[in-house]
Formats: sequence, C-alpha cells, structure tokens
Amino acid sequence: MTESSAKGTSGRNSQLGAMAVVSRPSTKVSVCQTNEVEKMKNPYKMPKDSDIFKLREEEKKRKAEDRIRLRDLKVHEKTTQATRINFKTARMIKPIESDEERERDDDEIVPVKEDPEFTLAVTRDRHIEKESLNDYITKKREMFLVQYSLGVKRDEMRKLEEIASAEEKKLEQAEQYLEEDAQMFDAFLKENDTNSVNAIQKAEAETKKKLEKLSEIKRVTAQMMTIKSEISKHEETLKEYQMYKRFLESLTPPEWLELRALDRKKRVEAKRKEAAADQQERASTASSRPSSKASRQNVGSRESRRRGRGGKTSASSRRNLPAVQGEDQDTNLSLTDEDSDEEPELYFTDPQQLLDIFADLEEQNLSLIQNSQETEETLEDMKQNLARTQKNMEKETKVLQDQINKLESAIEKEDVKANDLKMKAKMFNYGEFKSEDQENMLKDLKAKVEEVYRSTIGDNEANIEYDLHYYNNHAVAYFRIFREFLVLIKKI
Repeated sequence: MTESSAKGTSGRNSQLGAMAVVSRPSTKVSVCQTNEVEKMKNPYKMPKDSDIFKLREEEKKRKAEDRIRLRDLKVHEKTTQATRINFKTARMIKPIESDEERERDDDEIVPVKEDPEFTLAVTRDRHIEKESLNDYITKKREMFLVQYSLGVKRDEMRKLEEIASAEEKKLEQAEQYLEEDAQMFDAFLKENDTNSVNAIQKAEAETKKKLEKLSEIKRVTAQMMTIKSEISKHEETLKEYQMYKRFLESLTPPEWLELRALDRKKRVEAKRKEAAADQQERASTASSRPSSKASRQNVGSRESRRRGRGGKTSASSRRNLPAVQGEDQDTNLSLTDEDSDEEPELYFTDPQQLLDIFADLEEQNLSLIQNSQETEETLEDMKQNLARTQKNMEKETKVLQDQINKLESAIEKEDVKANDLKMKAKMFNYGEFKSEDQENMLKDLKAKVEEVYRSTIGDNEANIEYDLHYYNNHAVAYFRIFREFLVLIKKI
C-alpha cells in the first residue's frame, strides 16, 4: 500500500511539475547528441529545397502510419491530439528520481533559465500572451506553493519509504525467525519420530517380556496348583493316619504309653549329652589352634605380631560364638527331626489283637443295644400311660370344673338371697315392730317355710338350717379338692 501510494503521488506530482513549471532537462544525453538536436530543432536555419519536400513526404507518411495505427487501436487505447502533444512534452521532461540518483545527479543539474532551447521546444506550440506583473507574481507564488507541496510530499514519501524499509526489515527478520522455527520444528518432529520409534520398540520389547512373564506366571501357578493339590492329598492322608493313630492309641493300654514316653525322654537326654560333648570337643579344638611363629629380628615386630595375634583370637572367639549357637540350634533341630523320622512304636503287632478287641466291643455293644431297646420299650409304655392319664385328668378336670361353676353360681344366688334377708332383717329390726311381735312373725315365717319344704320335698321333717349348713360344707370341700387337683396337674 505504501509503495503504490508513493508511486501514485510521484506520478501526479510529475504531471503537475510538467504542466506548471519547467523542470530540469535530462543530463544523461551526451554532448554530441545535444549538438545534433540543436541543429535539427533550430528554427532559424533554412533547410534546402529538396529537404523540404522530403520532410513533407516523410511527415505525410508518418501521419498516414499514425492514422492506420490509431484506426487499428481499441477504444480504450485511443487518445486525443491534446494528450499526444502533452505526451511529447512529457517525454522531454525528466521523471522524479530517487534519493540516490538525485544525490548522484546534483552536480549535473542545469537550471532551466540557462537552457533556452529547451524552453523554446516546450513552448513552441503554445499560444503566448502578454502577462502583467500581478499575474507573474501569482504564478510565481503558485509555483512556490507547488514546489513547497512537492517538497512536503517528497518528505512524506521519504518517511513512508523509511517506514516501509523498516517494516520490510522486520518482515525479513520475522521470515528468518519463522524459518528458524520451522527448522527447529522439523528437528523436533524428527526427534519426536525417533523417540516414538524407540518408544514403540521398547513397548514391543516390554510387551514381549510381559507375555513371557505371564506365561511363566501361568506355568508357575499351574505348578503351584499341582503342588497344592498334592499337599492337600497328603494332608488328607496324614489326617487319616493321625485319626488311625489316635484310634490305636485310644485302644492301647495307658501303662504301655507311659513306658514309651519314659523311653523317649531317656533317648532325647542321651542325644543331648552327645551333642553337648561334640560341641565341647569342637570348642577345645578351635581354642587349641597353633599360633603363628614369633620373629626374632625386631622387638617392634614382635609386639605388632602379638597385637595382631590378640585381635585374631578375639575375632575368632567372636566368630565361634554364633557358630556355637548355630550348632545348638542344629542339634535341637536334628533331635526333633530324628524323633519325627523314627518309626512310631505300636502296641499292636498282630491284626488279630484288634479283631479280638473289636469282638469284645461288639459283645458289649450288643448288650448295650439290648438294654437300650428295653429302655425304649419302657419309655414308650410310660409315654402311653402318661397320655392316658392326661386324657383322664382332662376329662375329670372338665367335669369338676363344670360342677365348680354350677356350685359357684348356686353360691352366688344363695349369697344374694342371704344379703336380701339380712337387709330385710335389719329393716325389720329398725322398724316399729316390737321384739315380741318380731318373734311371732318369725314363727309364722318358719311355719310357712316348713309347709313349703314339705310340699316340695316330702312329708319328712326337715331342718332348713341343717340343710343349708350341709350344702355349704359340701361346696367348700369340693372347692378345696379342685384346687389340690389343679396343683397336682401343674406339677405333672
């Protein structure tokens, strides 16, 4: 954007400079070329007559060629006469140079005022009119302003070019950094690829090792399972043998077992004594080792050898202590191993002994079985008797309970009657009747009761009070019997 804007502004400034002010001529033309141009463009030199006609014909040919060329051109490529004249004049004007070319060509610049031929060539086809002083001043002012604006624009262009160059440098640095980053990234990718390949190889190796370990683990587990199964089988057989051993020991007499235990203790003590004697012999042989020969050359060497000898003996004694302890443990273990490795002594040497014992036990068992059968029969009889007695007792208890209920209801009725009679007697006593009248009334009542009793029961003389006492005593006796019967049932 900065370069295109700079180019556009430079093009516009060049056109304005060509139209407003006469710029400096091109200094790149050599001296001989300038002389030829002066000869050709000098209007004050008369050509020959033959040259005039020749020039006219050439001009006609040139114009015809131009017309043909313009006719063949496209619409957007065609131009007017004014633009062609301006183009001719613009070719004679030097374009804007860069700072470096300007610095190189500063010495070769020729002012416009000192080149009248150039001014004549530029102003040849123009219509020149007379100008006043004010117009000249205004034009000069405009020229100055245009030159000033051109200078300002050149400065701005220079600043923009500097900024553009700085940005280009930054872009170059950024490109360099990007290239370095790309190289580093490529190196990182290569390293990552190598690392990934190594990791894959390591993973494959580890997987192989893992599979091998798993296969080995499976193999070992299979061996362990087989060993465990064998151990379980041996344990079962051992349990069976121990059970048989306990059974045989239970059948053996205890006196023989006591004698066997005493013999075992004696053997263990004898073995321990032998082991202790062996240990003492080893310790005596270790302590009675020959010492190193003493040298007779120097006293200092004798002392040093004595010190070394003392250290060796202490070290040997220290070494002998754990050795002796280890030997003690070994002896104990050997004793236990020998005890376990010994064949067990059995009381039964012949299977017939066991068969005899089994026969005796069978006879005892038969007698016990008979006794148990008899006891079971008696138990069944007792159970049947108990069931019968329970049924009878239940029936009797039901009958007695019914009788008790009846008696209780009768007693309640009699109690109610007695209470009524007591109330009536009290009311009769507290009334207006005298004692003589009351006795007479009681006699009449007694006579009426006797009549009622005779009419209901019979002509036998009855004593009502005696009957009441009789019935009451019987009820109390039945109630006491019923209570005793309930207590007996609870006990059963």
